[in-house]
Amino acid sequence: MDGSAAARSPREPRTERGRRTQRAILDAAAAEFGEKGFHDSSIVSITIRAGVALGSFYTYFESKEALFKALVADMSGRVRDYVAPVLREHSRGGVEAEGAALHAFLDFARHNKEIYRIIDEAEFVAPEDWRAHYLTTAARILERLQAARARGELAVEPDEVPAWAIMGVNVFLGLRLGVMDGHADLGRVAATANALLKDGLGR
Repeated sequence: MDGSAAARSPREPRTERGRRTQRAILDAAAAEFGEKGFHDSSIVSITIRAGVALGSFYTYFESKEALFKALVADMSGRVRDYVAPVLREHSRGGVEAEGAALHAFLDFARHNKEIYRIIDEAEFVAPEDWRAHYLTTAARILERLQAARARGELAVEPDEVPAWAIMGVNVFLGLRLGVMDGHADLGRVAATANALLKDGLGR
């Protein structure tokens, strides 16, 4: 899928109606791939779920593979956009902001459980997008840690190790207490994890 049609980026809608249609296809794909996996899902089943004509699919996506790749990027962006308002409220919160970000991510994972299956499958279906998802997420965490260090809120100079460690904590707590356990107190979970960060990174 290097230069093939399957690897091309989705076409950008030119109208509000087009954006709604593309959004409906992406949301239907998330549900379909999340339930059945990539190989057992079909374009027809996705368009039926989305309530759009088959021709509308090909207006925006070249293939099922292209849709999957677009969905990985879309879900990564949705996580970012879900967490961003929380981080703005803690713009000078240092390690505390990471606890708030974790709480927001746990809430997102609880309401979008399909993200785990989709990202896991991406390692094999869309490996470049899978890699980009994690590299981009870790880079955002590292940028926040470096800003906190510059403000004197961290005791150590952060590099990618704590950034990836934080991401790993977030991912697996989301899996265990967002997906497997739908009733855990997410505030308590985030506070417990954040206390570990403070002991390891904070002053």
